[in-house]
Amino acid sequence: MEQKHPLPPFTLETAKEKIQIAEDAWNSQDPEKVSKAYTINSEWRNRDTFVNGRENIVAFLQKKWEKELNYKLKKEYWAHTDNRIAVRFEYEYQTKEGNWFRAYGNENWEFDENGLMAKRYASINDLAIKEEDCKFK
Repeated sequence: MEQKHPLPPFTLETAKEKIQIAEDAWNSQDPEKVSKAYTINSEWRNRDTFVNGRENIVAFLQKKWEKELNYKLKKEYWAHTDNRIAVRFEYEYQTKEGNWFRAYGNENWEFDENGLMAKRYASINDLAIKEEDCKFK
């Protein structure tokens, strides 16, 4: 049986650990690695896009990181319950044209008993910034 520790029910410590693991994986910009944290049939809402299943997660992330260059993400604990975690995040990226953006948002995560994320709902807003205003370079 495939498992991703820490497993629910989460404590404050294990919720924060899960968030750091996710942040590190996303900052790797490796779609296959990131997808392994999700159930085979995981449900996502990312902005106005709905993604279902690991294969579609990989395809989505490949396209994302082809457009969002110099990507750097920071996640922050917001709240948790037994098998759910809420995070606040911001990340920065650069377009092929050289424009910089900072994206802000919130994510709600729900995990199965094996510590795999079954649901991910992300609300995200982008803000154009100047390169000298980047926090994460």
